Order: sequence, then C-alpha cells, then structure tokens
Amino acid sequence: MQYDGSSWRGWQTQPGGGTVQDTLEAALQRFALTPVATTCAGRTDAGVHALEQVVHFDTALDREMFSWVRGVNAFLPPSIAVRWATGVPGGGDGFHARFSATSRTYHYVLYNHPVRSPLLSGKAGWVFRPLDIERMRAAAAHLIGTHDFSAFRAAECQAKSPVKQMHSIELARQGDIIVITLTASAFLHHMVRNIVGSLIVVGNGNQPPEWIAAILAGRDRSQAAPTFMPDGLYLGRIGYAGTWGLPQEQPAMFPWLQRDHADVTDMATSREST
Repeated sequence: MQYDGSSWRGWQTQPGGGTVQDTLEAALQRFALTPVATTCAGRTDAGVHALEQVVHFDTALDREMFSWVRGVNAFLPPSIAVRWATGVPGGGDGFHARFSATSRTYHYVLYNHPVRSPLLSGKAGWVFRPLDIERMRAAAAHLIGTHDFSAFRAAECQAKSPVKQMHSIELARQGDIIVITLTASAFLHHMVRNIVGSLIVVGNGNQPPEWIAAILAGRDRSQAAPTFMPDGLYLGRIGYAGTWGLPQEQPAMFPWLQRDHADVTDMATSREST
C-alpha cells in the first residue's frame, strides 16, 4: 500500500475511526462482502506517509490478484491505494507482514531554507537554519550497529526491547532538500523522528557529532532533542526474504529517493561493517 498520512490518525484502528487501517478494512469488507482483519508490517503515526506498507490478511475467497487491487481501490479515498497483491502461505509457518520482515527503511525529507514552502506542507519537515550535512553524517555514524536505543524511544513505546540493529543511515542533499534514509531491523516508537531531531541539532552547530554517541550511551530520552515533526517521514520499504516472492516495487514517488538518480549529489553512506 501507499498512503498520504496527512489527513489520517495513523495506521492503527481507533474507536473513533479516521485511521488507514479502519479505512482499508472497510474497503475490503465492501469488496469481499465479509469482514476482513488486517495486519501491517509497521504501524505509522498520524501525519506519517507510506511509500510501501505491507499488509496481510487471511481469506477463503478466490479472486484474481488484479481484482484485489482494482476492486479494493474502488472503495478507497484518493489518499490511499493498494499497489499490488499476491497470495502467500498462511498458518503458523506462513507469511506474516510484521514477523516475516527482516528490515524496515524510513526516509525523512527535510526542506532546509530560510522560508517555509506551502507546497511542501505536510510532505517535508522544515528547518530554517543552515544544516551542515557532513556534521550530520559524522553524528549518524555513531548509531550504526546493534545498540540500546532508549534515548530515542517514546515514553509510550510498547516494544519489548529497546535493542535494535541499525544497518545504515544515508544522507543525500539536492538543493534545499535533504533526505535521511535509515534502515534497521526494526524501529521503536518515534525513534526515527527523535534521531532526526538530534541530527538537526548537530547539523545546525548547537552540538558536536560526538554528542550523539553520548546520548546513545546515556539511554536517557530527556537528554536528546525533542521529537521532530511527522510531516516528512515516509515508510519506504519493508525487507523480506526473496523466498516469499513478493512483487515489491522500487518506490518512485520522489526522484530524490532514488539512490541511483543522476541529479542527486553530495551523497554519502554510513553502514554497519559486515
């Protein structure tokens, strides 16, 4: 699935409705003529977008895959769309959107300009002070590897463990747009937005890159930067073993999210050693 999260109260169903899950399940019920319960790969907060959200559900209905796509989309609003569908084994050893995932990738899009752009409202975070991307890269390098990310964890996070494996953090700049791409085994609640907020503090010169290492080691959320706005956060890709045969797409919503795009300059990568 893809969705523009600007007008939604996040992914997870709520009593008052207004979430992506509520809307998808209502569309599935209208198409299938029976209630359908869904499970997603990663719950997104209010205002957060998805270039690739993977969802599974169990059904006994036999429909062509293109019918699931076009039929369900006929009952969805313009801000939500099913991009592809495929059948996978169910049951205890079968596919699970969340537990079968091997990694998650998020993109955070920043607009770094003295004046905000109304055209990017809800689609990119805004920072008016100049950002030094090299300082931000040096800071991000301290987060690569397996760590306790308690310092970047929301108080209401329900994850059983704060220990996650950060595979890579990439920063790319094209004009006034900075894209921060983070790939990890999994993410804690607000972890990406908390990391982005702290990288911005380093990028604007208020803290040295080594400050990130001290924050990480201290495991104290109150010592890190405030949670940054959700506007520029995109769930980019869910990693799965190729044996599942999922017809996953390379998101092409924005050219600056394409790592091989010819116009993207000033790109560097921090990756965990293998």
